Order: sequence, then structure tokens, then C-alpha cells
Amino acid sequence: MLGTDRRTPPAGILAAGKDAPVALLDAAALLTVRRRAGLLPARAAERPEPAPRDTRPPLPEPARQRLVQLLADRAAPAGAGGRRGTAPDLTELLPQWLATAGAYGYRAPASVLPALLDAARARTDLRPGALTFAGPRGLWLARLNPEWKFALRGAPGGSALPDVHDKEAVGALWQEGLFVERVTLLAAVRAAGPEAALELLASTWQTERAEDRLMFLDSLRTGLSGADEAFLEQALSDRSRNVRSTAAELLSALPRSALAGRMAARAVTCVSLDRTGDGSAIAVEAPHECDTDMQRDGVVATPPAGRGERSWWLGQLVEAAPLGVWPERLGGRAPEEIVTLPVRDGWQDELHAAWCRAAVRQRDAHWSRVLLGPPSASPAAGPGTSSFAERAKLLATLEGGERAEWVAAFIAAHGLSEAFQLLGVCAVPWADPLGRAVVDALDIARDAGSYPWSFSGVMGLAERCLNPSEAGRLELLTATPDETEAASPGAGGYWSEAFQRLVSTLRLRATMQAELAPPAPARRGVTPPSAGGRSC
Repeated sequence: MLGTDRRTPPAGILAAGKDAPVALLDAAALLTVRRRAGLLPARAAERPEPAPRDTRPPLPEPARQRLVQLLADRAAPAGAGGRRGTAPDLTELLPQWLATAGAYGYRAPASVLPALLDAARARTDLRPGALTFAGPRGLWLARLNPEWKFALRGAPGGSALPDVHDKEAVGALWQEGLFVERVTLLAAVRAAGPEAALELLASTWQTERAEDRLMFLDSLRTGLSGADEAFLEQALSDRSRNVRSTAAELLSALPRSALAGRMAARAVTCVSLDRTGDGSAIAVEAPHECDTDMQRDGVVATPPAGRGERSWWLGQLVEAAPLGVWPERLGGRAPEEIVTLPVRDGWQDELHAAWCRAAVRQRDAHWSRVLLGPPSASPAAGPGTSSFAERAKLLATLEGGERAEWVAAFIAAHGLSEAFQLLGVCAVPWADPLGRAVVDALDIARDAGSYPWSFSGVMGLAERCLNPSEAGRLELLTATPDETEAASPGAGGYWSEAFQRLVSTLRLRATMQAELAPPAPARRGVTPPSAGGRSC
């Protein structure tokens, strides 16, 4: 209506000046009624195909009500001074609830599917668990709403797969299915027989998009074996650099592959015992060029900004070489002795960092253990790397119980401030030694009057990862401690709130687990989700 007091109204509107806006609205209303009255009925759209059956068992009713509560919850704003209060944060418990429900194999109630897909759309961390739980009906529903299209191209899960031994049905879905369905199908066929999966992948490999080839190739990480070598060797000549790089990475994780042998031959020419002394040091001669053969085997020629070419090439060669070549190359020494040898000319950090990456890639627990060093040692003085992100990757190669014991001993020696990333790779719920170490360290920090907000990250992890059985032992810490002169002002009240929230969250988690547990006769042969070794 802007300008109606200055502009000549359209034909048929007689009013002008002050009456023009009202006349214009009246004309618009009349036109709307006229159009609606003259509208002819349209042909009805075709009904969608019925949703597929989901034969998984239904959720217990208490668990269904809990899921509705978790999906409806919105994180409450922090109170004065950023205080979170004592109530559990339900948004942080939803991923754990979905993982537990998925471990028991429940199907999602049809009534919660829209809210579940909305939650997964807003939070990418929920998508794998949410889509698996939503199942085939969730995928069917996602096709009807453009806002849920992420489910059709995102994390695997939720599709109704044919029998993997039915070649005709498998071939039809592989040719015509959505990308998410094809990824899920490939994983299922690979679990049943690696050769069949490679045959399926090879049948359309040349016509796939580069990004799809990369995702399909990445799925070979699960169950990677020597049977995959021939296919991966062919992928080294792929037109996509990312595909070539991934193929080379996978081949280097197979210590007996031809690529691993080629990389070993290159690496040992660069690293040797220093023959000018008593042989108790390592000499390094980094590559002087990156030839085409090296590049075909996955060596990236151009280093990132601030990195020298020769050190960049050396790191890639050592990272891709089998760790088993170094004892023979370095005088028959065991890994424990090798990592203590001095390295000439300032190459130690580069060489040890490459060995760390190799241990992670090859899942070599022995080398990882050696490179981590004793948990009581200072990270800066350790044999491997001082990076906590890299140390967390090394820890992930160890068995769950050993991992928890190592981190518990590290916390006892160095406290919690350095352990946050290490805690994130430990299985949930934390094993008793680790749980006790975390609680004891928090108790010490509380009694010392430490600044409580610096432990908020660890406290958040504890809420999700501590064993719910710890709630009783933590009850004593919910009282407000007497503040000492050295304590941060108001720290006692904050610590009390934090421990009250921790206790209430652990008790809620215990309740959630009980609600999800199937009736006693149905539990036979079902591993409790809490023992599944997940990480935070």
C-alpha cells in the first residue's frame, strides 16, 4: 500500500488520497474471493507407496515416553554468571539413548519419526544413530519432505536391504538405489563376503562420480585384508587425487602389500644407523625429489604452507612403511630401544611423529605403547609426540582395558587439565580405575578451591561417561565446601552445583538404561550396550 496516497489507483478503484489504501485492500479481498469461487478441482496426486515393514521389536512404553521427552527438550539458557544449575542436560543424553536403543535393535515409534528427523537435521552428530533407529520407515518418510533430504544422502542406515545372497535384487538396488542405500548395501555385502563386495563395486566403478568413488573406497576400511590389494592397486591410477590418496593409505595399512614394500624400500634409504660413531644414533637423509612413482603411491608432492619439502616427503615415506622393517634396519633393536636412540641433525621430532602416524594407521598396539611411553612421564619428554590429539590416536589402538588404565595413571600423575582429549577415546562407561581417577582428581581440585569453570569440559564428559553406579559415591561431594582464603570467590557453590548435576545425570542414565532393557526372557544373547566399548 506504500505510495497509494500519491499514485493513481488501478482501474476500477475509484477512491484516491486517504481512502486509497482501504479501497485497494477491498479490491484485493474481492479478487481473492472471485478466484477461489472459480477454482476448478485439481486431479488428486498419486498416493505414495506404503511404508515398508519394520520387523524390529517395539520400544518399551517407558522408553518411548523418555524419547518424547528427550526430543522435546531444548537446552535451558545458562543462569546468572553462566551457571547451568543442577538439572541434567537432556540434549547431551540423546546420542547415548539412541546408541543404547540401537544396540538392543528396537524400531522407532512411527509417531516420533518427524521429531527424530528434525533433531537429526539440526545436529549432525545424531544422524548415524537417528537414521539407524528410524529404520526403513524413517527413510521412506524422508523422501516426502525436502527438509529431510539429508537422510537420503547422509550416514548409512535405515534402508530395507535385500538378501545379500540374492544377486538379482542386490544388483537392482546397486544400480537404482539412492546413494545412502548403496553405501549400506555395499557394507552388508562386504560383511557377508569381501569378494562379492569388490565384484559389486568394480561393476560400476568407472561410471561413478569421484565423490562417490571416494566414499565407496572408504567403506573398505572395515575388514580390510590382502584380498583388497588388487582393486586398491588399480585405484592408485584413478583420475581423482583424493581417491588415489585413500587407496594408497589403505594399501599402506597392509604391511605385506606391494605398495607397503615399495614405501619401505624408499624409507630405509632415508633412515639408518649413524656409522660415523658407535652406531648408537640414527642418521636421516631426507628425499631430494618426489618422482612420479612416489606420487602414484600416494606421496603428495606439494607441502603445506610453512613446511619444508624434504621433511614433508620423509614423513610420508616413513608413515607408509611397515613398522616391521625398522628393527632389522636399525641393528636388530626392539621398538623400545629404537625410540630411545638419538636422531642426528634435528630430525627426531619428524621421524617420531611419522612413526606415531604409522602405528595408528597399521593399528600396531606394540609400537603405540612404546611411543606413548609410561603415563607418569611428562608428555613433552615422551618418546613419541607431545600432541595430545596424536597421543589420543595412539591410545585408540590399545585394548579398552589397557587404554583406561593408562589414562587413569596419567591423570594420577598429571591431573585432569591435560587429559581431556585422552578421556574422549576411552570406552563408555569408563572402567572402574579410570572413573575413580577422574572423581578423585575432581575431588582434589574441589578441596583445593580451584577455579571450577576450567573443569567444565571434564565434568561434561563425566556426566556422559562415568558409570552410573558412581552416583552413590559422589553424593558426599554435593555439599558446599568451606572456602579457604586461596579459593576462587564463589567456587564452593559452583562445585556443589556441578556435583549435584553430575549425580542427577548419572541417576537419570541408570533409569534410562532400565527403561530400555528388554524383558528378562528377551535378554538372552543380548550384550548390554554399556559393555559395548563405545567412546565418548
